[in-house]
Amino acid sequence: MSACIRRSLAALFAATAALAVPGCSPPRSSSSAGGSSGSASASDSAARVEVDSVRIARLEREARALAKTDGCARSEQCRTAPVGHRACGGPRTYLAYCARTTDSTALFAKLGELARAEEAAQRREGVVSTCLMRLPPTVSLGAGRCVTVPADSGGTGGAP
Repeated sequence: MSACIRRSLAALFAATAALAVPGCSPPRSSSSAGGSSGSASASDSAARVEVDSVRIARLEREARALAKTDGCARSEQCRTAPVGHRACGGPRTYLAYCARTTDSTALFAKLGELARAEEAAQRREGVVSTCLMRLPPTVSLGAGRCVTVPADSGGTGGAP
């Protein structure tokens, strides 16, 4: 996630910067500080993108560390949780976890913090995404661990 988010935000920043049309930029400040406010603003924005992406990556790592996939005896004990936030709404993805061994209160609190951080970063940067609805994947128990079942595995989206 972290590399993906960083690349997406960097690409968005680069694309936005590339859209600047000569003669259409805001007038430069004539402050006596002698600095160019335009380059400082771009630099500040790039720094903010980096800070956001580092924070988002950290929050996702912490959330994934809270999600225990082992310890369930039956598939019915496995659950999914929404991860992140897409600019058009809804979660970016889902993760599988075992409800018996995971502190779901702590997990969902961390996932909420992640979604809020990601949404705030997307709003600041004007990020857009597709508006396709992502449904929770089917989960099953495989080799003693809760795992998601790929959508293209021939299932109908229901329980296996």
